[in-house]
Amino acid sequence: MRDLTGEPAEAVAAERARVATEGWGARLLACQAPDGRWGGAAWNRGWDSTMHVLWLLRHLGLDPVSAEARRAVGLVHEHVTWRGCGPPECDLNPFFAGEVEPCINGQVAMSGAYFGQNVRGIVDRLLGEQLADGGWNCEAENGSTRSSFNTTICVLEALLEYERAVGGSPEVTGARVRGQEYLLERRLFRRRSTGEVIKRDRKGGAVWTRFAFPTWWHYDVLRGLEYLRCAGVAPDERVAEAIDLVASKRNENGLWPLETRYPGEMPVETDEGEGRPSRWNTLRALRVLDWYSADRPVQ
Repeated sequence: MRDLTGEPAEAVAAERARVATEGWGARLLACQAPDGRWGGAAWNRGWDSTMHVLWLLRHLGLDPVSAEARRAVGLVHEHVTWRGCGPPECDLNPFFAGEVEPCINGQVAMSGAYFGQNVRGIVDRLLGEQLADGGWNCEAENGSTRSSFNTTICVLEALLEYERAVGGSPEVTGARVRGQEYLLERRLFRRRSTGEVIKRDRKGGAVWTRFAFPTWWHYDVLRGLEYLRCAGVAPDERVAEAIDLVASKRNENGLWPLETRYPGEMPVETDEGEGRPSRWNTLRALRVLDWYSADRPVQ
C-alpha cells in the first residue's frame, strides 16, 4: 500500500495498526516469554531468538510507538542480556548493547534503532570496525583484511536505520556510503579483482543469485538492491546486471518464488515453501524494479 499502490497515509496507518493484533505480528508478540526473550535466548542459530523475532517484527512493519511494541521492546530492554549467547565477556551486556560480531550487532542495531532504543554504543563499535576496502567482516578479529558481503549488508542496514531514527552525521553517513560503494564496485555479486560472478558464499554456502526471506545474516542480490533503494541511492550502470537478474525471475503470473530458505526453526511461516510464489520476494522485487525504472529517462 505504501510502496506500490500509493495509498494515502491514513489508510496505510490503519492497516499498519493491525500488525500488532492480527496475523503474524500478533502471533510473534504472543510468543514472548515474561522475561522478555523469544526462543529462550538473545540470539541462537535456530532463527527463533529475540534478535530474529525483532528483525521480523521490524520487517512486518509493527508500529514502534504502538502499545504492543512498547511493551514487548520494554521487556527486552529491561531483562534480556547476552548471557550464554556470545563471548563470556558479553554475558552482562544488555540486549541493545550488543556483543562482538558486527553481523550480529548490525541486526541488533537495526531493530533497536527502529524500535527507538539507544544503540549508539553498537554504532560506534561498528564505525571503528570498518575495513580499508569499505566493508565489514566478522572474521576481522581473526586477521581478515577483506570485507564480507554478509557482514557488510547487516551493518549497512543498521547504519541506515540509525540515521533514520536520530538523523545523519558526517561520520555515520560517510561510513555507510563507503560501505555501499563496496557493493557497487562489485556490481553486487562480482569479484572486484577479476569481475567473475561470486557463485557461492564461502562461509555459509549460500548462492547470492537465489533469493530468500527471511535473509537473517545472509546476503543476496535482492537484499543488496533493496538496501540501495531504501537508502535513496540513484541507480547507475553498476546495478543494471543485478536488476536484470531480478526481472528474469518473474514468473508468468507476475510473481517471484521463494528460491531458498536457510536451516532453522522459523517462529512463523511467512511463505508457502521453496519454489512457491513468495509474498516477500515479490514485494521486494517490485520495489527495486520501480526504484530502478523511476530513475531511467523516458525513451
